Amino acid sequence: MAQIYERVALIGLGLIAGSMAYAMRRDGLAGEVVGYAKSAETRTIARELGMCDRVAESAAEAAKDADLVVLCVPVGAMEAVAKEIGPVLKPGATVSDVGSVKRTVVEAVGPYIPDNVHFIPAHPLAGTEHSGPRSGFAELFEGRYTIIVPVDGSDPDAVQRLTMLWQGMGALVEEMDPEHHDLVLAVTSHTPHLIAYTMVGVADDLRRVTDSEVIKYSAAGFRDFTRIAASDPVMWRDVFLNNKEATLEILGRFTEELFALQRAIRQGDGDHLHDYFTRTRAIRRGIIEAGQDTDAPDFGRVKARKG
Repeated sequence: MAQIYERVALIGLGLIAGSMAYAMRRDGLAGEVVGYAKSAETRTIARELGMCDRVAESAAEAAKDADLVVLCVPVGAMEAVAKEIGPVLKPGATVSDVGSVKRTVVEAVGPYIPDNVHFIPAHPLAGTEHSGPRSGFAELFEGRYTIIVPVDGSDPDAVQRLTMLWQGMGALVEEMDPEHHDLVLAVTSHTPHLIAYTMVGVADDLRRVTDSEVIKYSAAGFRDFTRIAASDPVMWRDVFLNNKEATLEILGRFTEELFALQRAIRQGDGDHLHDYFTRTRAIRRGIIEAGQDTDAPDFGRVKARKG
């Protein structure tokens, strides 16, 4: 695919930024990829890995003369980064992000973006439980959705250009407004993560179940909670603090459904349980049919071969 941006700056060098860097460089989507991370250790690792063409010593240095700047830092850190880079942004450049929350990002970053710079938030719905500069890989976005969230006055050509970049990295791209994005993600990601963290916390509190039993018998379903709950704690702290209303709304609905299931179990209402599980099973089938997971046994995981 042809080059889309001459210079791309990635602020924050974890899983998403690393995967973007590898994908863009693999496919020639950017002439130069410049990176920056707050941690000197992360910058050193990024250099050792050859993640970027160049690793800068400040966010402003990375953003200077870039055609696209992508904020790949936790949501709570985006305002400070936007304030730093705002004065050096190149006229006609685009600033985007990869945050899991959009309304508060628009409110935090928008005021620092000059009028002659395009601000187009985005969110790749891709990731693993791993984080840090060593976790990225070029194939992360292939077949996964990226949501583009244009703000009032977003230039259609700039939106199209950013869309082409994500498509070039293998993503399926759709557009949403910030509020709807945050509600959708509260259902599909944020509340499930909160429930996973809670379930792992419950297991930790149940001293009658030993640590060895939790580890040995986790294939019964608990394992998948622990995989989700292993995600970056700083990122998820910021997600819940910045998507408060939508998460609390969905959490309230979850609590109501949980109480209804408790009542059905207490009353021995097998019909209610069967109907409920049949309906939820159909949602799982829909996810598989949409190509967003596999129906292979063991959740599609490939076990390491012995020998």
